[in-house]
Amino acid sequence: MPVITRVEANQDDIRLLYETVRIAHQAKEKGNHPFGALLADKMGNILLEQENDHTEGGPAMHAETALMLKAGKLYTPEFLAECSLYTSAEPCVMCTGAMYWTNVRRVVFGITETQLLQLTGSDEQNPTFDLPSDRVLAYGQKDMVVVGPVKDEALIEAIVADHKGFWNN
Repeated sequence: MPVITRVEANQDDIRLLYETVRIAHQAKEKGNHPFGALLADKMGNILLEQENDHTEGGPAMHAETALMLKAGKLYTPEFLAECSLYTSAEPCVMCTGAMYWTNVRRVVFGITETQLLQLTGSDEQNPTFDLPSDRVLAYGQKDMVVVGPVKDEALIEAIVADHKGFWNN
């Protein structure tokens, strides 16, 4: 049975989550869903960034999944096991699976799927599962680390700001 460890965000995590807010804002400015993700190595260096862009792969091409597809082509599973996926909102079931299969063992997110559902409501563009990533990962076979949601109010406000008024709820 896998061990899913939940820990609090540290200062580097907060810094990198602010980068996901920047990426999500860029996506929104282009008319895409306001989500952003990045991959960082164990030292906190940003390796890859990805905004949400449905023009690349349709509605299933979430920022996190697209990022994991790129990471899986560029890096070995052994290297990725020591990396972290940073995302403005908790990864959905699909994105959590992409992270798992790519072998990224640590995820850091700003707001939860439940908080996201409160922002998106019944908007058909984002019919979230509202299933926490740690519950998805608990059914796998790998030890994982889950960091989030964060308790930094300014960061949460920055994440929420891009979602307010975007969704037709």
